[in-house]
Amino acid sequence: MWTSLPMLLFHSFFFFYGFKCVSGFVCPRICRCYSNAIRCNNVTQGSALMMDHRDKRLSISNTGITIFPDITSINSLESEFILDICDNLYLLEIPPNAFTGMTKEYVTMNLYNNGIREIRDHAFNKTKIDKLYLIMFPFIDQSTVLKNNRNLKVIHRDAFKGATGPGVLDVSATALTKLPPQGLESVLVLFAQSAYALKSLPPLQGLWSLREAHLTYNSHCCALLSWNTHRDFPMNPTWNNDSTYCDDSDASASNLFVEDAAFGDVNFHYPELAFCQTRPTLVCTPEADAFNPCEDIAGFSFLRVAIWFINILAITGNLTVLLVSFTSRNKLTVPRFLMCHLAFADLCIGIYLLMIATVDLRTCGHYSQHAIEWQTGPGCSAAGFLSVFGGELSVYTLSTITLERWHTITNALQVERRLVLKQAASIMAAGWLISLGMGMLPLIGVSSYAKVSMCLPMDIETPLAQAFIIIILLLNVGAFIVVCVCYVLIYLAVKNPELPRRSADTKIAKRMAVLIFTDFLCMAPISFFAISAAFKVPLITVTNSKILLVLFFPINSCANPFLYAIFTKAFRKDSYQLMSAMGCCKSKASVYRMKAYCCENAIKRNLGSNNNGAGTGVRLEAMTGRSHHLKKEGELT
Repeated sequence: MWTSLPMLLFHSFFFFYGFKCVSGFVCPRICRCYSNAIRCNNVTQGSALMMDHRDKRLSISNTGITIFPDITSINSLESEFILDICDNLYLLEIPPNAFTGMTKEYVTMNLYNNGIREIRDHAFNKTKIDKLYLIMFPFIDQSTVLKNNRNLKVIHRDAFKGATGPGVLDVSATALTKLPPQGLESVLVLFAQSAYALKSLPPLQGLWSLREAHLTYNSHCCALLSWNTHRDFPMNPTWNNDSTYCDDSDASASNLFVEDAAFGDVNFHYPELAFCQTRPTLVCTPEADAFNPCEDIAGFSFLRVAIWFINILAITGNLTVLLVSFTSRNKLTVPRFLMCHLAFADLCIGIYLLMIATVDLRTCGHYSQHAIEWQTGPGCSAAGFLSVFGGELSVYTLSTITLERWHTITNALQVERRLVLKQAASIMAAGWLISLGMGMLPLIGVSSYAKVSMCLPMDIETPLAQAFIIIILLLNVGAFIVVCVCYVLIYLAVKNPELPRRSADTKIAKRMAVLIFTDFLCMAPISFFAISAAFKVPLITVTNSKILLVLFFPINSCANPFLYAIFTKAFRKDSYQLMSAMGCCKSKASVYRMKAYCCENAIKRNLGSNNNGAGTGVRLEAMTGRSHHLKKEGELT
């Protein structure tokens, strides 16, 4: 094997068969060195075969080698051989059988800070991997250190096949996306800190010896601790395959004290039963935090049922509104235009809940094993975007609808001041831009959707993220106040004493009360607890907040299509027309067309009548104009 060494060799450190560089480079005994290359193979090592093979350490560090060195011909008799292959930035892989024959004893391998990208199958074949952290972990006698190989992405499934150990495996600060599903049965301590790409654990049954884990994500610790609690432990790994499992009688029998006159005080100790005395514990860090408790997404069983009912109701209701509105033969009016935007926004909320409910159903009972894959994946980002975009667009559209109704009713006789479709389109374009911006900010680093399992932007670690959350909440509270004020003004307008009292006033009041009440239910509890949490004074846990998010957050998305559309006469008329076109309810459609025709003629006659004097005519025009607008928008039933 020829290995070229550039100028980096002058800064290299070799400790090879007892030779090391002090003031200059010293050629290893088993190699032949030239001005720009080193040759190490079976031929060059021939002269070294008769030498004393009691070397304890081999170090190949800080070199420019690109091919893994052939060290299979090295035969050390040391019982605690140490192999250091470190800081070789151009070393890209560990090939099969890379360490075969190096020693028959245990070896400590330090393979960190290299450019290694993958470790091939059978790389550690016929190798006994020995201890590294003797002081920190005195009970461990096998270990492999692969940390800080930041380009390491793949350890093939059979990389440890044929090897004894490792007892300690350190893959910290690597780019690994998964650990091999086999070969980890002997691992007692696992280090995987700052391994952010390692979002899932191997099958937990393959880690049955694990006693300590230091990981990147706390949800992985949730999965390990849950598995450790429910798994069965064999009596002793050295027993044969016909062994039974430990029970209480075995544990009590591990130490027997007998007091007898013939034998005196005799303490019979059975070491083979010592394993049964206590259940082995598993220590894992980091522990679960307030944002990610060890639980499923829904948290409560009744929420798992409720979330399905709510998302189906929201999706069905809003899809119905969109379908009827798009197929209506009537002219597109401003109220109907705004209603379509509201239905689409609420449909986004329904789809968000459907995504959350689906993932919860698929991961029920073992969510911790999939938490990081979900929360850091595109699915959670999409769901979080839909929740923020849909929620803000819904609030914005509700405010626009309310303001438009107030403006039109209070200016019933000034047709030229009414909102036209072009103006409404410009207003909603601004709403879309604002809502899209709000939804996109967590995707570019302002807060994050990956903080919690519900995929909502609850990350307030930075001042910018905290300001973002507070602004959203204040905008929502402000919108609720606008809606309430406008509906009060609308009610006062239709109760104007200058106008004759109408029987529809009570219905209008009831409808407005329902609208304000649903808005209050949706906004008040969430805003109160969210604002306190945004100021880092949380008054409710994430587990309990899921009740608010499932039962209160989507209230408007479920209620809006019914209160603003489905329960109105205008919508029922459009629905019957649609069904009539499909061959159903033709008689109902005819009745609604006749009523609409008669109502329009009556309004025209009243507006053209001046028999009762100018003052009466003005009052009549105001009454009929407002009544016509309210009916057209569905406020009256």
